[in-house]
Amino acid sequence: MPKDHRPTLAPWFVYRALTADELRSFADNGYLLYGPSLTDAGLERMRDECMAAWNAEKGPFDPDSTWLNNALLTNIHHRTELVRQYYFSGPIVDVATQIIGPNIKTATSQLTFKMRGNTQSFAWHQDNVYGELDPYNAISCLTALDDADQKNGCIWIVPGSHAQGQVEYERTDEDIQQRTVVELDIDDALGVPVPIKAGQCLFFHALMLHKSEGNFAKDRDRRILFLRYADADAVEVYNDRTPRLGRLVRGNTKYNEVRAYEAQLPLL
Repeated sequence: MPKDHRPTLAPWFVYRALTADELRSFADNGYLLYGPSLTDAGLERMRDECMAAWNAEKGPFDPDSTWLNNALLTNIHHRTELVRQYYFSGPIVDVATQIIGPNIKTATSQLTFKMRGNTQSFAWHQDNVYGELDPYNAISCLTALDDADQKNGCIWIVPGSHAQGQVEYERTDEDIQQRTVVELDIDDALGVPVPIKAGQCLFFHALMLHKSEGNFAKDRDRRILFLRYADADAVEVYNDRTPRLGRLVRGNTKYNEVRAYEAQLPLL
């Protein structure tokens, strides 16, 4: 069993298990607001570390650049200590085990920012369409670094849509390699906005239909830390069912390559 790092991480993180009602709500609706998962000091430090990483490679919104350059910074846990601690041993890992099961690995870590001036929307999609994993029970965790609302580009979801399964959408190898945007034809009237406070998390199922509008707040950014977890034995359907590589953060796996992946990365 992994060492319990909660006492060491207590200044930064707020640990709380999901209630039975919350678990039922997630099963029924496919999403859940949780938190805050960061203390005030943890939120301030998370912002500082994430912005240092962002500014080292990115900057303000550039209308002449691509959505990738303007909105995405991948493998953020390689770039900041606090994200790595949060991703590997924070309260969101406990939530992931309650939703998915006892054997958990990491699957995706990135910053998804809509800086002021970025009025580009992001179309309806399912996260599993971008990287289809089996079993189909992966979850995404969006931790807000700013208050997010309809003005600055909060997430919209279609409650219960995860129960309909994965939407058929053909993506070529080039689409996957170039991270071409998925655009599903979904009735906007089905969607509801999910405002979220800084330090809170939005968990949702990998098959949840969701989107975001642009940031039309002239004086506010919308910065989100996006982390994804999967069953420790999850495989990439699009890649000949190769085991998805990710850090084993809870339990065990039948794949030696998963057990060894990123095991050398320090936690504390």
